[in-house]
Amino acid sequence: MPCCTTTQAAGVTVSPSRSQFFKGDSVSLSCEEDNSSAGWTVRRNTTRGTRNECGDGWGKPAGSTCNITYLLPSDSGVYWCEWREGAASSSIQLTVTGGSVILQSPVLPVMEGDDVTLSCHTKTAPSNLPAAFYKDGSLIRTEPAGHMTLHHVTSSDEGLYRCSISAHGESPSSSISVSGRPTTPPPPPSTCPPPSSTSPPDYQSLLHSIQCLTFFNAGVSLLLLVVLVLHFIKKNHEETSTSKVYLHQGQKTSIKDRRPPSGTEDLHQGQKTSVRDRRPPSGTEDLHQGQKTSIKDRRPPSGTEDLHQGQKTSIRVPEDLHQGP
Repeated sequence: MPCCTTTQAAGVTVSPSRSQFFKGDSVSLSCEEDNSSAGWTVRRNTTRGTRNECGDGWGKPAGSTCNITYLLPSDSGVYWCEWREGAASSSIQLTVTGGSVILQSPVLPVMEGDDVTLSCHTKTAPSNLPAAFYKDGSLIRTEPAGHMTLHHVTSSDEGLYRCSISAHGESPSSSISVSGRPTTPPPPPSTCPPPSSTSPPDYQSLLHSIQCLTFFNAGVSLLLLVVLVLHFIKKNHEETSTSKVYLHQGQKTSIKDRRPPSGTEDLHQGQKTSVRDRRPPSGTEDLHQGQKTSIKDRRPPSGTEDLHQGQKTSIRVPEDLHQGP
């Protein structure tokens, strides 16, 4: 993970566009991101302090621009733009000299394959004096007009450059960096300011995490909604099935508990009672009783009964006679 967070197209611009200045010069540093500067401020690290914001003992802020009207050697240091949420731009190195010679060189890294022109200037004399140019302490060549062009720069051209003008002195050294030509859209710059107490938080990653979490929550909410809908449909189906079962049971109960009309039931009961308790007419019953009585109590005529008794007696007499001898 990079040591600091940066944003695409964010950077600090310097006017006039150079990295070295004479004591007493003025300079303006501006923050821009996609033609917008809202929310950006200029900060710096120098020998006088670290992460100092424009207006905090140095410079005059004007929106996202910081103006320094009188440069001092103590203003030499690293400058960068920082957004209110903590994101930072790439940084630049500014050098302020109390001498009489400076080297005009690109402030930002140059693209591989481009041409780079270096110029050697004095504070008071014309800028077309012969000058000698050095790289990493070694003489490259002397140019009569004080300008040297590096054609089609590559990574081998990176290093510390300085110049000197006879009878005037030499300039401070400035670094030249060469960046590769991208084949795809460039990633956000990741150059960090010099070491400080803390590094700005990675708000871009945090924003990405929040977006991912938002999509995840939306997906979970949609899933819960689908589950609730399915549960409602299932419950509705079960209630419909239960109603049908209760309906069938009600029909069965009505068939089982079906009773005939009260009048009809009483009629049937009456018929049963009338059959069981059916009695003959009183005259007929008396007739039957009379017949039964007459049959049981039927007696022969008095004469006849006496005849029978006489017969029974007449039979027993010979028995006595027989017992006599």
